[in-house]
Amino acid sequence: MQTVLEVPIKKSDKINERIPKTNKPRVVIIGGGFAGIELVRHLTKQDVQVVMVDKSNHHTFIPLLYQVATAGLSPGDISSPLREFLQEKENFHFRMAKVLNILPDAKKIETTLGMLDYDYLVIASGATTNFFGNKQLQQNALKLREMSDAIELRTRLITNFEEALQLYDEEQDELEKHMNVVIVGAGPTGVELAGAIGELKDHVLPKDYPELDFSKMHIHLIEGQDKVLPTMSPQSGNRAARYVQQFGVDLHLGKLVKSYENGVATLSDGSEIKTNCLIWAAGVKGRVIPGLREGAVDRGRIIVDEYNRVQQHEYVFAIGDVAMQKDKKYPNGLPQLAPVGIQQAKLLAENLMKILDGNSPKPFQYLDKGSMATIGRNKAVVDAPLGVRLGGFIGWFVWMFVHLFSIIGIRRKLLVFSNWVWNYLTYNRGNRLIINKDVDD
Repeated sequence: MQTVLEVPIKKSDKINERIPKTNKPRVVIIGGGFAGIELVRHLTKQDVQVVMVDKSNHHTFIPLLYQVATAGLSPGDISSPLREFLQEKENFHFRMAKVLNILPDAKKIETTLGMLDYDYLVIASGATTNFFGNKQLQQNALKLREMSDAIELRTRLITNFEEALQLYDEEQDELEKHMNVVIVGAGPTGVELAGAIGELKDHVLPKDYPELDFSKMHIHLIEGQDKVLPTMSPQSGNRAARYVQQFGVDLHLGKLVKSYENGVATLSDGSEIKTNCLIWAAGVKGRVIPGLREGAVDRGRIIVDEYNRVQQHEYVFAIGDVAMQKDKKYPNGLPQLAPVGIQQAKLLAENLMKILDGNSPKPFQYLDKGSMATIGRNKAVVDAPLGVRLGGFIGWFVWMFVHLFSIIGIRRKLLVFSNWVWNYLTYNRGNRLIINKDVDD
């Protein structure tokens, strides 16, 4: 029988108020992304107390954020409340709070709700947009890492066309800014956005705004390297480049965006593009929390060993996008992909139980199951294991099946699938909503 210890609750420790103190080891997980969710799934089956802390109360399926941003899906289709995992799990507790600091010597974390003790801490805080130190771009560009980003991007896109209707012919510069879209970064997020916006331009927007001439709308995809999808095979990169160009996307390879201000993006070759909508999809960095000992962080990620233990921290682990785990194949760290975090979480749950039982943990080895990206209907690229390369309709079907299977919850799977079928048959994206804060009259 579980023993509950009565302890006085301090005002500064509100986060502990409704979490019973037990004799079970407490594992605190920071972050409710793919890695954190997978760890909860496995640890709640064990004789430990699991406490998850996240600044949001929901898990978001980030690979489909671009479809919310381009009106293909609603926010609720790809987001699930983290408290769903509480059902019939007495050893799992969730608190919505921001983690401010880690105190490894005291084995505590400081949150906006107060201090929280841990026996083992797992940092699965994910990643945030990397602007590579460019403060101007950070201030002016749109990004796509959270649900609020997707809603802001969708609002900006549609608002631009609403405002373009009010411009006169002589306001050509302003019209150009409202019609053009610039996407920085030709990785999976960049090409998927380019394809989705291209479909809007070809099939949806001309019907919504018949007064506008969409031949004047230009979608620019800018990539610093000399190829599209630089992390995938050359075959897939070349195929993806052909696909985006079929949507009329203007490719700018081997170029960087140096500045973006007053609706003008300046590239590294000196050329300029006028736009009110510049989307930054050029990279991510780990969401590192202050307080770790010196030497634990490198290039925006937390250094971990083969057991995902943070360097110089016996009771602190890190998994997912925030963790930098190096091996012979990945000397700069494993890729920041959902499958990496999911596999790390699965093994870490097993290893934590081994450690508690006094046994040696198993080292982590990443099993690369391939990568993929879609560029509109019937167009996708897949790098599968054993050198298998897929494209076209087959690649698109594989992409659709894998993503649909990965969404949490049967209801959400059905919602996403029904939306995809409807969009496929009608080209009608029914979520073209402008969401703004209320403004007083």
